[in-house]
Amino acid sequence: MSKNILIVDDDQKILELIEIYLINEGFSLFKASDGEQAIAMVREQRIDLMVLDVMMPKLDGLEVCKEIRKTSHLPILMLSAKSEDMDKIIGIMTGADDYMVKPFNPLELTVRIKALLRRASINQEDTQVDTIQVHSLKINKQNHTVEVEGRFIKLTSVEFDILFLLASHKGRVFSSEEIFEKVWKENFIGSNKTVMVHISNLREKLEEATGGEKIIQTVWGVGYKIDIH
Repeated sequence: MSKNILIVDDDQKILELIEIYLINEGFSLFKASDGEQAIAMVREQRIDLMVLDVMMPKLDGLEVCKEIRKTSHLPILMLSAKSEDMDKIIGIMTGADDYMVKPFNPLELTVRIKALLRRASINQEDTQVDTIQVHSLKINKQNHTVEVEGRFIKLTSVEFDILFLLASHKGRVFSSEEIFEKVWKENFIGSNKTVMVHISNLREKLEEATGGEKIIQTVWGVGYKIDIH
């Protein structure tokens, strides 16, 4: 079945450029030119991945991302003309799975989209372990859910993948490089900031939901782990 990609950008030339490349790859395309259209389309259509611009009329990409994350783990690749680290961090912390700066190489965009879809597909198909109990958390791999005392915790797909990786290897320390390669399914190139931001956001959500439980431990100079108990 062809994957449905939603492109959200108020620049018609950008929409047409991405459309050409993705149609050539066999994807089915949906397009929106503002944030309100994007949210409506996600609710009305089966969307497998969203390419989302940050600067848009009505609702910007960050607001759209926050709204989508209330109900969906849909993979989101964010586009922005801003390249500063803080802009990337804000994008990731609002729920984006990946981030590209304009102007971008359409071929690289295509590769990243395929990587996000591949990871999402692997997550859905890997059902060898359905449920893991960690502290007060109940993590369900098949349903992609995390709950504590019957209440569900809303995580992005990347946050869930990081949590499941650590939870399924209790006691083992994973470096930022290992986490990146196992979760993003790509070779690690660059800084550790991407992983650090996701870990920080994940910790905040877990501690808020559990009343302050320190689920993920930092092993300074080495990486991250979840203790056995």
